[in-house]
Amino acid sequence: MKKSLKKLLASALALALALVLAVGAFAEEAVTTTAASADTASAGLFGNAMPLIMIVVLIAVFYFFMIRPEQKKRKAAEEMRSNLGVGDKITTIGGMVGKIVDISNDLITFETGEDRVRIQVTKWAISTNSIQKQEEKS
Repeated sequence: MKKSLKKLLASALALALALVLAVGAFAEEAVTTTAASADTASAGLFGNAMPLIMIVVLIAVFYFFMIRPEQKKRKAAEEMRSNLGVGDKITTIGGMVGKIVDISNDLITFETGEDRVRIQVTKWAISTNSIQKQEEKS
């Protein structure tokens, strides 16, 4: 719920910023056409640099609200997958739950239950580690 709210807020902020840019560009165009004889020094504090500043601000907003959180999430998932060990209880991205019995390079072998069925998956297919979830709750 929080993640979708953050994404919605970031999208709304980006839309508002784009709207401000559009209105600012329209207003600047109207001012320059009505005051064509005025010199460029009286264009305001930032003058012609205002659209460039707004684009930089828009890029910064996208970076801090969309790109950076995704990078953190990806890094945490990679760290979790590299710290897996024999005996950990895992859940795959397909929803299978089991206990790790063997790890070799990029393959993980886990047992799914009392019937001791062994399944091999690649490391990137591991979604969560139950032991790490319990540590986070504590």
